[in-house]
Amino acid sequence: MKHTLFAGLIAVFAGLNAFVAQAQEPLRITVTEGVVEPLPYAAPVFVATSLDAQAQAQQITQVIHDDLTGTGLFRAIQSSAHISTITSFESPVQFADWKAINAQALITGAVDVDGQGRVIVKFRVWDVFSGSQMGEGMQFAAPAGGWRRLAHKVADQVYARLTGEGGYFDSRVVYVSEQGPKDDRKKRLAIMDYDGSNVQYLTNSDSIVLAPRFSPDGRRVLYTSYETGAPRVHVLDVGAVQSRILPTTPGLMSFAPRFSPDGSRIIYSVTNGSNTDIWAMDVASGATRQLTFGPAIETAPSFSPDGSQIVFESDQSGSQQIYIMPAQGGEPTRISFGDGRYGTPVWSPRGDQIAFTKQNKGRFHIGVMRVDGTQERLLTASFLDEGPTWSPNGRVIMFSRETQGAQGASGLYSVDISGRNLKKLRTPDGGSDASWGPLQ
Repeated sequence: MKHTLFAGLIAVFAGLNAFVAQAQEPLRITVTEGVVEPLPYAAPVFVATSLDAQAQAQQITQVIHDDLTGTGLFRAIQSSAHISTITSFESPVQFADWKAINAQALITGAVDVDGQGRVIVKFRVWDVFSGSQMGEGMQFAAPAGGWRRLAHKVADQVYARLTGEGGYFDSRVVYVSEQGPKDDRKKRLAIMDYDGSNVQYLTNSDSIVLAPRFSPDGRRVLYTSYETGAPRVHVLDVGAVQSRILPTTPGLMSFAPRFSPDGSRIIYSVTNGSNTDIWAMDVASGATRQLTFGPAIETAPSFSPDGSQIVFESDQSGSQQIYIMPAQGGEPTRISFGDGRYGTPVWSPRGDQIAFTKQNKGRFHIGVMRVDGTQERLLTASFLDEGPTWSPNGRVIMFSRETQGAQGASGLYSVDISGRNLKKLRTPDGGSDASWGPLQ
């Protein structure tokens, strides 16, 4: 388990004498691209096993609700409709009472604060109609300031058991925080929880910063800065909040960097006169290599999950389109052929789709397509949508949206890959250029 935010965070199985009952048809929500009827569930406020834990029990339960219902896949049954009450974590579940209110899943839990001030949460997930437990009971613990992470971890486990997919709640997003009018935007790097909470600023607004990108382990961030007057690639240690310039291609403008899946390489764009090509750098040795050649503008590279290929945008065909080539360079293959211009392609963590920005007939869209260019689907449409980034499980895409007019503002939005559940993130200021990090 990574310790990138709260040192000393532990996760252990709780020894709750829990078991998995083999129901004939276990509860499982099936996620498709069609209309999904949210699965009704109940999650009574977790039992506080001490007076010190009462506030945390309320807060943790609320964040779990927010995480699950925020997906659009689940619907919480209001507590006023509950027939049974959960007064003890060890009390038997009265399944008939939960069936009566049509709860298909039930989440029960308890919260305690130990002698060292750590918050401890344990929980179980129940299939109400089969009367069985889904997976084993679990326990997580963290310092007092880490209670939100505990809630996200519980929600990730619930999500995984009900959908069969990995969760994404215990993750962070690095982005460009924006303040001020369009003609005088102040930009600085910021990092936050996936839902917009716990914002922390990583740089000041003295110079322009663009395109932050997480390393695979979430400990470092690549970004482009104009601190020296020309765009240069920087790498920032998130824990220490310290950055340095990478020796990418001395004397030339370097930008749009991204790590390889194993963190050993960096790909980026280099502008030399009127030409822009994609380069790669070995992180350990600093050795660089040019991957594309010719008069076209080639930029916005992104690795496939296995690191064997790169997707990027290029105007070599006369308009901005999406291409794929081997990670070591070679002949590129064009995969976008629809109307309009395509850019900022990003490979899904699952490896099966590529997200992109599309401009057509005066509108901008976030879309997805298969890696061979088939099954293109547009998920959004607005005056300006751009810069998609994938959730760790490949289920949700976050992107930037700018509203029209001189007083227009920037913001971060997310949408399910089916095109449902479009929503704006709550951030203190405007935001753009998001990069969704891994599960912590």
